[in-house]
Amino acid sequence: MVEISVITPCLGSGDVLGDCIASVVRQSKAAEHLIVSGDPEGSLSDLLSRTGSDARVIYEKPSGIYPAINSGIQAATGEVIGILHADDLYPSDDVLERVAAIFADPAISACYGDLCYVDAQDTRRITRYWRAGEFRPQRFRHGWMPPHPTFFLRRSIYEQHGLYRTDLGTAADYELMLRMLYRHRVGVAYLPQVLVHMRGGGASNATWGARLTANRMDREAWRVNGLIPYPWTLAAKPMRKVSQWWRRP
Repeated sequence: MVEISVITPCLGSGDVLGDCIASVVRQSKAAEHLIVSGDPEGSLSDLLSRTGSDARVIYEKPSGIYPAINSGIQAATGEVIGILHADDLYPSDDVLERVAAIFADPAISACYGDLCYVDAQDTRRITRYWRAGEFRPQRFRHGWMPPHPTFFLRRSIYEQHGLYRTDLGTAADYELMLRMLYRHRVGVAYLPQVLVHMRGGGASNATWGARLTANRMDREAWRVNGLIPYPWTLAAKPMRKVSQWWRRP
């Protein structure tokens, strides 16, 4: 079966990291777990021991989330790579097993699924539901994107088309998925199930200023790929999130 690597950038995430690690340990499909940490060496040893994790920790000076992810990708050995942030977790024990089954088809280079936002203290309480829906390239032009924490990609595609751009701030994940799915049209599958529980928050939406900066970087994501969005594309992108507040899985 397809081997999976899960990369967790950890730049000072406190207690929530334990939930993330435990959710990987519980998977019925074993995975290589790489934690890219900006904390002093040895600070994670107790946490790994308590969770029964054999995760490999890569220590490096804090330089941002996306440089940390890139370091993890370069160190990964799995055929397929997923990103699970330190404050996120897999909600069921068969997430990676289902993902591996999708990638058993050699024509599939990427897959994604649905995501639930959960309360920061009580991760059983769902606050928003992001139903991604089936992929069609033109949906990007109407503000669509898949939930990045649910996005899995073959390592060979990173090698062919590049890693995350570290000059686009919080739009780096949007640019990567735009590049892979829309520009290069890699084979992609939608798994219509909740793959990740994500604690509420998000740097790109913290303030109006952050949202404006994110919008500017989203526009840059199209430009660096030689693509031109519709006039309403980037305004529609945050508006698509409104319905997440009343949808339920």
